[in-house]
Amino acid sequence: MFKKNTLIRTIYLYTFSLVGLVLVVIGGVRFVDMGLKAWVFTRADEEQRMWQKQPPMPMVAEKRIEGAVQSTTSKEVVFTDEEKTAMQEWLASYANWKTQQEKFDPITSQRQREAAGALSFILVGLPLYFYHWRVIKREKSEEANGGEELGTSNRG
Repeated sequence: MFKKNTLIRTIYLYTFSLVGLVLVVIGGVRFVDMGLKAWVFTRADEEQRMWQKQPPMPMVAEKRIEGAVQSTTSKEVVFTDEEKTAMQEWLASYANWKTQQEKFDPITSQRQREAAGALSFILVGLPLYFYHWRVIKREKSEEANGGEELGTSNRG
């Protein structure tokens, strides 16, 4: 009965230690990824910025366009002076956004985004791997040295 509780406790401790380690690694990877995108791969999020900068169409124009589409009798849409001003401002903003978008390279942005993700996994995973590998080698070495000493003391 006592061994069963010890086994359950051991399984519990190792399981939650593993879960904690996984959570720390995932969090570390995400933070490194974020830092790499902010300071190294600065164009990784350029595509998102570009779409957020797109000027919205004026509500007046949307209403007029919907009205023109629904109305089959009138083929000409007449704008007020305010609506014309709003449309001209929007057209200028849209033209500016369009020229910025033409300079944007989505392939470079995607590659930098992927590189930031991959490098963050490597930067977090390598030290973790090397540390644990070193601990395993040290324990195996201690086992081998301890076994030899026990063997020689039993001979004498």
